Amino acid sequence: MIRVAICEDEPNIRSYLTALVRRQEAACEIAAYDSADAYLAAGKEYDLLFLDIELVGPAGGAAGNAAADGCGTSSPMDGIALARKLRGMDLSRQPLIVFVTGHDDYIYEAFDVEAFQYLMKPIDEKRFAELFRRARERIAAEPEQQRKSLVIQLAGVRKVVPWDSIYYAESQGHKILLHRKDGILEYYGRISELEQSLAGQFSRIHKGYLVNLSYVEEYDHVSVTLENGDRLVISKYKYDDFAKAHLRFLQQSPL
Repeated sequence: MIRVAICEDEPNIRSYLTALVRRQEAACEIAAYDSADAYLAAGKEYDLLFLDIELVGPAGGAAGNAAADGCGTSSPMDGIALARKLRGMDLSRQPLIVFVTGHDDYIYEAFDVEAFQYLMKPIDEKRFAELFRRARERIAAEPEQQRKSLVIQLAGVRKVVPWDSIYYAESQGHKILLHRKDGILEYYGRISELEQSLAGQFSRIHKGYLVNLSYVEEYDHVSVTLENGDRLVISKYKYDDFAKAHLRFLQQSPL
């Protein structure tokens, strides 16, 4: 699953880019934002970011809002400034950045922030498809440890936890318990935020449980059994979404 973000203040271009991503032969999770502030406020990480260089936010200079969830603040940050900010952040992964622009005079700034490519307006669909194919290959070629690791704050230090070391996550009050192959790791956090970070390989089966789809041994309408033998209750409200997520995961996993 490729996590794609589109940060573009022109609604028609934003919608067009979203449609183009959906036409590609790849499973994608797409989020669209109309300002840099909206993107940052969402607090999510992506594999691929289509970023408008001349980004100023919605018409009239109002605060940008995430197209999906309505987050945003009022600072007018352009695409280059957002890219610089992202490159300076301590993220578990840095996105490939594709600048979307109607001008070609930002090439040196693009090099400074290690942009993957330029995409000129008006957008050529064949050029887009080729660019997306190369981006997908670059993402797939990254080391597995880099692409699929969770970074958490633990006792004043940042700890890297590979996804494949986690059987499931359990919510207990303000804490999360990661049930791992080498024991339980406990830290402060919200399972809803963790669910977003682990999208694609993990699925929420209950308000208190998030399971690694790689380790699902069997399930029915009342419980999920994992490879380590743990049997977890599944909410009737989560069953359909879980079953679909598990099927998609199996279809996308290499034989």
